[in-house]
Amino acid sequence: MTTSTETAKALIDEATFGGKIYIDGEWITGAGGEAASVEPATGATLAMVGLAGPDDVAKAAESASRAQKEWAATPHPVRAAVLRRAGQLWEKHAGEISAWNVREVGAIPPLAGFALHVTAAECYEASALPSAPRGTILSSEEPRISLAEQVPVGVVGVISPFNVPLILGIRAVAPALALGNAVLLKPDPRTVITGGVSMVRIFEEAGLPPGLLQLIPSGSDVGEAMVTDPRVRVIAFTGSTRAGRLVGELAGRHLKRAHLELGGNSAFIVRHDADVDKAVNLASWGSFLHQGQICMTVGRHLVHESLFEEYVSKLAAKAESMHVGDPAGGQVHLGPLIDEVQRNRVHALVQDAVAQGALLRAGGTYEGLFYRPTVLANPPRDAAVYCDEVFGPVASVVPFSTDDEAVELAAATDFGLSLGIVTDDVMAALEMARLIPTGIVHINDQTVNDEANTPFGGVGASGTGSRHGGVEASIDAFTETRWITMRREPGSYPL
Repeated sequence: MTTSTETAKALIDEATFGGKIYIDGEWITGAGGEAASVEPATGATLAMVGLAGPDDVAKAAESASRAQKEWAATPHPVRAAVLRRAGQLWEKHAGEISAWNVREVGAIPPLAGFALHVTAAECYEASALPSAPRGTILSSEEPRISLAEQVPVGVVGVISPFNVPLILGIRAVAPALALGNAVLLKPDPRTVITGGVSMVRIFEEAGLPPGLLQLIPSGSDVGEAMVTDPRVRVIAFTGSTRAGRLVGELAGRHLKRAHLELGGNSAFIVRHDADVDKAVNLASWGSFLHQGQICMTVGRHLVHESLFEEYVSKLAAKAESMHVGDPAGGQVHLGPLIDEVQRNRVHALVQDAVAQGALLRAGGTYEGLFYRPTVLANPPRDAAVYCDEVFGPVASVVPFSTDDEAVELAAATDFGLSLGIVTDDVMAALEMARLIPTGIVHINDQTVNDEANTPFGGVGASGTGSRHGGVEASIDAFTETRWITMRREPGSYPL
């Protein structure tokens, strides 16, 4: 696998994409003008990116609708070959794209490398979809053959966030394309190069025909135009619960499906029989990876009262030992938050919790966008830092006395994305997990995990269930079910 631009021609060239969007196979000036892609660690402008306007959505949807019909009729080995080639290209250009991920997103290199690994894997997994069985023979009371067939929806709108833009875009883009659809991709304007330009360039090089993947980054006006355009039949949205509610409501009014992967405030339960050192190792990864800017991040640490003080002390010591800095400048544990708005929100939540009586055991300070990993002991159960998704490197730790109380605490939230339980008794953990509504459970592991072949999604305020990953979930997400019957002779009716 090639991981260096020394052995691979540069894929991403500002002379090609600078200040432009991508519609019908061409880089053009968007109606929304252009914006700077800013490195959060330094404030430096990395490149200029194009922004779309609502009128560009109509152009892209029209182009995509035309191209999709021929693509859906393309023999399945041809579609599969494009997806396999895309996977190979993600690996070939991993070094270059990881560098953009580090600088534009603020990811530390290990996370950037993991994102490339999963992104390639998503394409390889999707390459099996074109030939996957997509039909069922049904029983019928009439003398006929009765079938249920899964057919492409047509055009899919993908709205992806800033935090892990590669994975959170490709997991919808790849299966949607593989199943014969066209895609309109709207990445977050702050991470257009990593989450948009790289994806377009990979699929260009992989041989995807023009018109099947359109890049239209911009703000909520473009998102609204995408959701309301009649040619876009399915919306795959990843983002905040607040924005997801608006997307789902608008999609419902226009009678189209919206697959919503939203926020989280995941619980991490440390039972009385857990090894504290092992639990803290898991917890620090679960809370502080990528500065806590992951939907699956551990927000609430629920620790048995007999282990509580030891756990808090060791987690705080771990937090204090972590190096926070520019991930492009050397080895660090945490990079920058994405922007000042997010930093200010995180800091306000921490300060409010302390004012309400939480004990600040580590962190709670920042320089620029670099926020120290923070440990809060015993925040009030109604404090926003404990109840809400923080999207920052903040661990709230509270004690419990019994398994029943731990279950009650873990379930006392509107969110339901991921759950971690650490224990010597895995069956007890499984029994607890069955009482806590979440889309994902990890026993003897932390909450931040991802694999391309597994169903992914949450319940409640965390979204509309598993709509990504795996053959069944992908086919369900990006196809429609059509009923077909066939008779040897025309039927006869009494009227």
